[in-house]
Amino acid sequence: MRDWQALVEQRLAALALGPQEKTEVIAEVAAHLEDTCEAMVKQGITEEEAVQRALSQAGNWRELKRKILLAKKRGHIMQKRFRQLWVPGFLTLILSMLFLTVVQRLGLRPRIVSSGPDAISLYMPWLAALPLFGAIGAYISSRAGGSRGTMLFASVFPAVALMGAFLLMFPIGLALEGVTGRHIDFGIVAATLLRDGIGWLVAPGAALLVGGFLAQLLLGARPSSRDAAIG
Repeated sequence: MRDWQALVEQRLAALALGPQEKTEVIAEVAAHLEDTCEAMVKQGITEEEAVQRALSQAGNWRELKRKILLAKKRGHIMQKRFRQLWVPGFLTLILSMLFLTVVQRLGLRPRIVSSGPDAISLYMPWLAALPLFGAIGAYISSRAGGSRGTMLFASVFPAVALMGAFLLMFPIGLALEGVTGRHIDFGIVAATLLRDGIGWLVAPGAALLVGGFLAQLLLGARPSSRDAAIG
């Protein structure tokens, strides 16, 4: 049988990948073509014809190289996003929620700001600790090579997640209204969200953001040309 590794290596010699990645790609393509060729031979096709057919299935090798590079680039982007955003973001969220649970378990009550129906509840010990958690998220993002924007997004991730949970109340309310047939006053829901949003979104988000900015100051600002948009 043909040396598929050598055949593929010859055709993908100009593939712009690192040595290890390039070797892995060549081995994967070679194994696929070899399996295809062997299957054709078992069907009674001559080896020479099976080789030609297998190679033709690869199509245009220049186009194949382009597709491989695009796939690898997408994979690298996803890996970077996972390390730079999702890992530090969810860690910040977990630390924030765990500390809030500890504060509540200790029996510490929220501080009531103003009075009446517009009263706002603030867990002051929790808010005081949030800059630390925001700084931790930004630091981990920075260690993974995150840009300034990514660092800040990772630091305020808990507030963004809570905002998403709050906004889900509207579609959930519409669904319940359709199922139960009972009218829901979304004006009241919006007023409640606005009132509670200050204590659960705005104030925590600001505290987390302070931690993110402090982490940036301590780590040193990156050149603006290296900043990347979060997508």
